[in-house]
Amino acid sequence: MTTGHVFIAMSLDGYIAREDDRLDWLTQRDAAGEDHGYDAFIAGIDGLVMGSGTFRTVLGYGGDWPYAKPVVVLSHSLTDSDIPEDLRGRDQLSRLDPAALMQDLAARGWRRAYVDGGRVIRAFLARGLIADMQVTLVPVLIGRGRPLFGGMDLEDDIGLTVQGVRQFPSGLLTVRYSVSASRPGKDT
Repeated sequence: MTTGHVFIAMSLDGYIAREDDRLDWLTQRDAAGEDHGYDAFIAGIDGLVMGSGTFRTVLGYGGDWPYAKPVVVLSHSLTDSDIPEDLRGRDQLSRLDPAALMQDLAARGWRRAYVDGGRVIRAFLARGLIADMQVTLVPVLIGRGRPLFGGMDLEDDIGLTVQGVRQFPSGLLTVRYSVSASRPGKDT
């Protein structure tokens, strides 16, 4: 089966974007020239899975599409006409649930999928479809916004193991976690 992998930044109070999806708090803190590991991460994945909100946000930045790898957008509201013409054929929509999507991606030869977007990450985590996460903590409190983990409906805790921590001169701190295959507190 295809495994899910997360690479994301969040404010210290747990948000990945402001309520209006702006990332100004992130881009103001990101030090030019620092290698936060994105290029190495993206080189090891076969494609991206993101939600419609993340897709719309990235499209809203304008300019060139930042992903050279295929993108699957999970959405029940978008249609094929919402995919810009220059992205059609490489990027596509899916209405599959997370487990069915990962099976479909495995059938296409994907081994590792970059899972992005708060709701999508939470859904994949809740179903045990995330193998590891790299979460970069940005030293800022923004008060409210789009949460990374809040509001998850879990039957059991999800255990995480720290695999490494890296501090950057800009103050950013990246923590690499593996996600436990078995959940603490669950009777086996």
